[in-house]
Amino acid sequence: MTESILWEEHLHGGQTWSQVLEPGMALRLTDIDGGANVSALFYNATQTEERYNMPDTLKAQHIARLTKGFVLYSDMGRILCSVTDDSVGWHDPIGGTLNEAQATQKFGSRSYQDFRNGWTQSAKEGLLLELAKYGMDSRDLTPTLNLFSKVQVDGEGTMRYVPGNSKAGDAVELRAEMKVLVLLSANHHAMEPCTEYAPKPVKLTVKRVPTPTEDDICRSSRPENRRGFELTARCCR
Repeated sequence: MTESILWEEHLHGGQTWSQVLEPGMALRLTDIDGGANVSALFYNATQTEERYNMPDTLKAQHIARLTKGFVLYSDMGRILCSVTDDSVGWHDPIGGTLNEAQATQKFGSRSYQDFRNGWTQSAKEGLLLELAKYGMDSRDLTPTLNLFSKVQVDGEGTMRYVPGNSKAGDAVELRAEMKVLVLLSANHHAMEPCTEYAPKPVKLTVKRVPTPTEDDICRSSRPENRRGFELTARCCR
């Protein structure tokens, strides 16, 4: 089967988005202007108690970043999504999610009533509103994967945000390995040292893609991933 685009749309700066992806579908995110950040959450769409687990994702693959060839593990040891293409090279799983207090401290407070679409909002509050559409609340909020952003950790354990990680036209593609609910917020990174509220837009492309083969890069990059794919195939296809 060849790839085919199902639809495309823009996720504007400050906007949240959600969609259920079936196995055999992929979501491609393209940084339109450069400097984007997209905070992402992932859940098993048929049983949302199973969701993206950041510690297991990093431990199982011996990594502190996400890029092509790696996968997103659930708290059941199954694979929610695979990173099948990436021109950025580093996506941050550890830097946290911009919350309301941080947004107010960085950018001040501008209400929707006074500023309409120019109001300031945080990624966390936007994602909580999106979760509510699926009957979930703050108890279901997990650490986000911050697509397009880079946070490094030095030998002393100090975390450092690296500006300019993503350029205009950079893209990352996530392939669904089960029926997965994806939530996105195009908003500032929590560690980004800026004082102007100007979250960047991204283009979203939802595609039909071939089923992964035995030599698929995400399956073969780690022995643990091969076992994760086998477990996912037994339970979720």
